Parts: sequence; structure tokens; C-alpha cells
Amino acid sequence: MQIIEGAGRWTAPAGDANDWVEQLRVPDLSVGTYCIPAGGLDEQSPHTEDEIYVVTAGRARIVTPDGAAEVGPGSVIFVPAGEEHRFVEVTEDLALLVVFGPAYGSRAPSRRAE
Repeated sequence: MQIIEGAGRWTAPAGDANDWVEQLRVPDLSVGTYCIPAGGLDEQSPHTEDEIYVVTAGRARIVTPDGAAEVGPGSVIFVPAGEEHRFVEVTEDLALLVVFGPAYGSRAPSRRAE
């Protein structure tokens, strides 16, 4: 057992940037916290792993090719690997507990020698 201290807790990002902190990593999953300040822009790219977001603080909209939804504390969002997604209209500082399966970046495409 391991208690993951600080996971999902709002931390003010330095400057205008968003903040991503990975708090746990094992081969089959990783857990971290993603924070976007009110008015901030989410410029992430699709991930190669399945992802679950749990909104722990703040309010925004999530937009995917299939639609958009308002999210706030308690919202749980599943985003399959490869799906474009973005948090927009961040009206309150947004803190997200993020779970990747398998671990974040572990399915990254390998580079072939040419």
C-alpha cells in the first residue's frame, strides 16, 4: 500500500504555464495532478494511454471530437488513448487527479532507424 500525498490538490503553476506533476509510476499505471489556472489554456496533445480525470477543484468544459461537457468537482472523465481532448473556458482554477493506464508515455511510438 502507498498513500499518494498531494494527488489532485491544486498547486499554482509557475508563471502562465499549466502544471503537471506525476506522483506515482508503476508499469501498469501512473497517477498525477494537472492544474490549469482560471483563464489558462490547455495545449496538451492526445496521449498514447487511456486516461481518467477526476476533477477535484475548479470548473471548465472538456471538448473532444464527440462533443463537450461542463465539468466541476466530482466529475470523472474517461479519455481513450489517442482521442483529442482539451479543457477550455477554465472559469475557476482547475485541479485534476489524472490516472493513466498503462503508465504515462509507456506506449510512446518507438523510433525506427532509417
